[in-house]
Amino acid sequence: MADALVGGAFLSAFLQDFFDRIASREVLDFFSRLKLNTESLKKLRTTLLYNNAVLNDAEEKQIKKPAVKEWVNELKDTAYHAQDLLDEINTVASRYKLEAELEMCRSKVRSFNLTSLSFSHQGIELKLEKILGRLESLAKERDILSLKEGGGEKTSRKWPTTSLVEESSVYGRDDDKDAIIKLLLSNDRSGDSISVIPIVGMGGVGKTTLAQLVYNKKLVTDVFEVRAWVCVSQEYDVLRITKSILEAVSSTGDSDNLDLLQVRLNKSLMGRKFLIVLDDVWSENYEDWYAFLSVLKSGAYGSRVTVTTRHKSVALIVLTGTVQPYHLMQLTDEDCWLLFAKHAFGNIDSQEHPELELIGKKVVKKCNGLPLATSKNSCRSLTELPDLICTLKHLRYLDLSHTAIKVLPESVCTLYNLQTLLLLCCRSLTELPANMGCLINMCHLDIRGTNLIKMPLLMGRLKSLQTLTAFTLGKNGGSESMS
Repeated sequence: MADALVGGAFLSAFLQDFFDRIASREVLDFFSRLKLNTESLKKLRTTLLYNNAVLNDAEEKQIKKPAVKEWVNELKDTAYHAQDLLDEINTVASRYKLEAELEMCRSKVRSFNLTSLSFSHQGIELKLEKILGRLESLAKERDILSLKEGGGEKTSRKWPTTSLVEESSVYGRDDDKDAIIKLLLSNDRSGDSISVIPIVGMGGVGKTTLAQLVYNKKLVTDVFEVRAWVCVSQEYDVLRITKSILEAVSSTGDSDNLDLLQVRLNKSLMGRKFLIVLDDVWSENYEDWYAFLSVLKSGAYGSRVTVTTRHKSVALIVLTGTVQPYHLMQLTDEDCWLLFAKHAFGNIDSQEHPELELIGKKVVKKCNGLPLATSKNSCRSLTELPDLICTLKHLRYLDLSHTAIKVLPESVCTLYNLQTLLLLCCRSLTELPANMGCLINMCHLDIRGTNLIKMPLLMGRLKSLQTLTAFTLGKNGGSESMS
């Protein structure tokens, strides 16, 4: 489940980056100069936006519905092809600009000849039309699958968060942490006894981690007499939220009578300075929010409620006083690299293995500043892995999905801590390492969309294996191809 949610967060960020690039002046000027069809470019953006609008709902439903999961995977694969095409356009556009400037400087010609570039305009247009065809097909499937805009089903979307955090594994958030602490401890000029501080950002950017860091700082714990942490998630269950806070501040919450619980909570908070964190809020119901906030009004002046959400509309609803929403941005590539190195290399100096460091930095570039995606080591543009990967003894999660990887080195089989190996849509991959049976801690192996001709021997040794998406038998055992 966690892997699916990471994929959704990563894809959302990936698409947002793509939307920004496709609307850039460089791309539009390139299409204009070469008299390419700009309508196709606009249609590409519109169709991606149409499918992206239901991504939250698809993210939820794919957990239980294989057809939706296939739809998400196909959208991800198509988005990658679109990104590759955009990279190609940017490369050619940059080359055109450079050569045009050189020609003008040398005064060899008055007008630069566009046909001098050795690339096919028709090739770009054909690729664009092919991608558009796939996206339009996905748009039709979106409606067949009854995917809805704005949010998913009312299901438990992940393990509930807690206030605990390993601070040594957090990078690049010192300034954000200081800013939130300042908001918690400063006086609200509005005169309200309670201020709400919304933290807004895309999925996987680190809103929960930031709230955890602040919640546990001594500077904060010394100021607030009582604290409570509640993971709200998509289902805004006011009874559960009330019980959770009451249990934290008074150790009692043994009733299902909402009125009784809220009266108790109001009395328990009377004159006490509190900090309450409501993590991952989705509800946009104004009346429900203010009815709940009124229960907290008995708290002492300076009490605070921190709300984390990925939706700006939620942040605007929960606002009180003069505090504005805090917009959490993505990490820098440098901080993403430090996080990646922590997970991938452990205590090993990455500079001792320059080949692996180079691969890792390519991976980081593709994570778009999302800590969650970075820590999961998601990557794409690889054709091979060096044998030196065996030095990553702490590696537990390896995602090579949608890459052009052709072969996995036998040294992969010495990564004894590896628990998840994702090879989804690695279409150039035809076999797995012979000693896969040595990966005794392997729990999840996804080989859908590969072209494996057989499975290695001794796969039965993988006693911890919980997920194996397919099994291909060789010539002596039956089917040689995967459906």
